[in-house]
Amino acid sequence: MGVEVERVTPIDEMIEYALEELMAGDDGRRRGLVRHMCLKFPSEPALSLVFALTSAGAMIEDNLVRDGESGDIAPLAYKLAAVLAGDIYAVESMGHQPARTRDLLHFWRRVDDYFLEL
Repeated sequence: MGVEVERVTPIDEMIEYALEELMAGDDGRRRGLVRHMCLKFPSEPALSLVFALTSAGAMIEDNLVRDGESGDIAPLAYKLAAVLAGDIYAVESMGHQPARTRDLLHFWRRVDDYFLEL
């Protein structure tokens, strides 16, 4: 008879954080989500942010659509994931493969400050 222990992985924490920030009802928290995730998870693969945002968007979409409230939260998560994927491609094209979230912060400071200003 064994004891089951639920492991919480960094991606689980990222999805949970994205859900919390997206559902907070605060536009400032939503806009700063990607930047704050990079600061909170600096050593994680950058693509894990895209996965977390997409997963959070799908979860919100599934639950809100079921409840009759589509809102603009899920599309925002998908948009952030798409723009972020472009930045990850740029970082990896510069030789940082696989890109880490800390690489994104450096890229934004030097090349494209969209997520720093958002």
